[in-house]
Amino acid sequence: MFDKCYSYSKDALEQCKTRYLWVLDKHCDYSDFDFSWEPAPWEKDFRHAFASQWQKDSGTYLIPKTGFTETKYSREQIVTRLPNYENWDSIDFDFDYSWHPDPTEPPYIYQFGTQHQKTGGPRFVVPGATDIKFVGDITSTVRAVASGAVLIKHLNTDYDANIDILNSTRFISNYLDTLKRVLKKVNQEYVWVISDLCDYTNFDFSWHPELWQNRMLHVFPSNEQKFGDTFFIHVESFLETASTIKLLEYYTPLNFLEQSVPRKPPPEVQYSTDSVVDAVWGHNFQEPVVQFYRYKPEKQVTISLWQERLRTVVTLAKGSECVLVPKDAKNYIKTQVYDYKWIDKKHKPKQANPLDIVFISNGESNAEKNWEHLNRVHKGTNRIVRVDGVKGRAEAYRASLEASNTDWAFCVFAKLEINQDFDWTWQPDRLQQAKHYIFHAKNPVNGLVYGHMAMIAYNKKLVAVNQSQGLDFTLDQEHEVVPLLSGVARYADDPWIAWRSAFRECLKLKHSLPNIDNNYRLSQWLKADTTSAVAGWSAIGAQDAVDYYESVDGDFASLRLTYEWQWLAEYLFKRHNLTPDQLCTQLQDQSAQDI
Repeated sequence: MFDKCYSYSKDALEQCKTRYLWVLDKHCDYSDFDFSWEPAPWEKDFRHAFASQWQKDSGTYLIPKTGFTETKYSREQIVTRLPNYENWDSIDFDFDYSWHPDPTEPPYIYQFGTQHQKTGGPRFVVPGATDIKFVGDITSTVRAVASGAVLIKHLNTDYDANIDILNSTRFISNYLDTLKRVLKKVNQEYVWVISDLCDYTNFDFSWHPELWQNRMLHVFPSNEQKFGDTFFIHVESFLETASTIKLLEYYTPLNFLEQSVPRKPPPEVQYSTDSVVDAVWGHNFQEPVVQFYRYKPEKQVTISLWQERLRTVVTLAKGSECVLVPKDAKNYIKTQVYDYKWIDKKHKPKQANPLDIVFISNGESNAEKNWEHLNRVHKGTNRIVRVDGVKGRAEAYRASLEASNTDWAFCVFAKLEINQDFDWTWQPDRLQQAKHYIFHAKNPVNGLVYGHMAMIAYNKKLVAVNQSQGLDFTLDQEHEVVPLLSGVARYADDPWIAWRSAFRECLKLKHSLPNIDNNYRLSQWLKADTTSAVAGWSAIGAQDAVDYYESVDGDFASLRLTYEWQWLAEYLFKRHNLTPDQLCTQLQDQSAQDI
């Protein structure tokens, strides 16, 4: 083995303690080089220069200690030169930067070509060189590098980015048309397209695609949204392809990157009404998406802005207590958010504030039993309160909602044995106008299952202003039936309750517009099982209602009298020729027989 050094000088040679001195170049890879190599005896006085993959002289020499006058160039071992970016005036090309000039040549400026032209590639500048030498046998490929950006403006505010802005344009309807319009005014071959909705503080604008990806449309996600707002584009090929497609999603080829760009969170607007509709109407949209929330904002999801059908309404909390609404929706909404047809059905919302449960009783014989049952089977975090002994139906409803701390409350009537499997996380739909929600209940006497005697989620504000001019307190205002079983209506445990419940319901069925459902329900009430004396009063009440309706020929003023319990009691006395005391005794006797 022989001494080694990385810089040749006479001093280094004089200090050499072996017969030869290896002189190495720091830009070479010697991991596989055999330093035990020696020249033939008749070549011992030469300086031996070893070739690289590029030149006959790699800068690697074996020099005899006695000195030399001639150089012999050897290819017995090829030394691998490593990439070296010194002396290059540009590295924005796909090129092997391990290339180096021949040390035996005069100093030149070496000009390389590209796949397009002989002068468009990188330059290697030897210090002191003034003359240019074109290297025609080695070409480079230009990397897709963009030095500037086009800004898509969604907002009306100024925007600064850490890249030169070549042009800007307002976002119009969809990204495809917006990009086509603005890129026609761009002269650059490659360009970034950025959005004022995104934060590019830490974004690397030196990014470029692989060579085989140069003509792709490169898309960077915004947060977790794959269809993001940041693009790297080859302008010419984009405009050519874009002219033949209707949607940006149809662009071929698309390259979705993993590197995410933060999109700024949309503004959060708190609303105080029971429907988000009024809040949307009243908001002056500056941003493409706004989060409306009733009590607290939720973690955002990122909506695609590429086209209108992707700019969806997204419910973040159950019942749309918190919801993302795109600017587009405002132009469609008339009475409900569902007037805008792009509603996200896939996102799973978080739980919202649970509604209060109000138990309403007024002397029902099974009130205590059903109250205890409710508290025993309730599975949830809802607050439960009881309102008892309030005279007058409307007054009882208002008292119930005043006892509630929530915008809606589940009102459970004393004759309802609540369904132990009821989902107490249910929420009203704030994408609609405020309304009452009527659940289903099972009638154990006639087998019917529908909204009669069921639990009702009453809206607090509607109850407060309800003037009840019709035959039914609930149906007088906006309402919706929810086909969830709230329980079993144990109305036939009490003869008086059985009679008045049947009478009132059948009167309303007679008064309603005739249809298959109403006709069938009325027939079932009239055919109710009379094997039980108490339950028999249900069938009696049903028939009495039909007879009364026909006797007054459906006169509304006469039907309206049945709204109050006092009038019903007096009608029952007269109808069956009973005094209050006789009725009380007879009903008590029949109740005792059933027991």
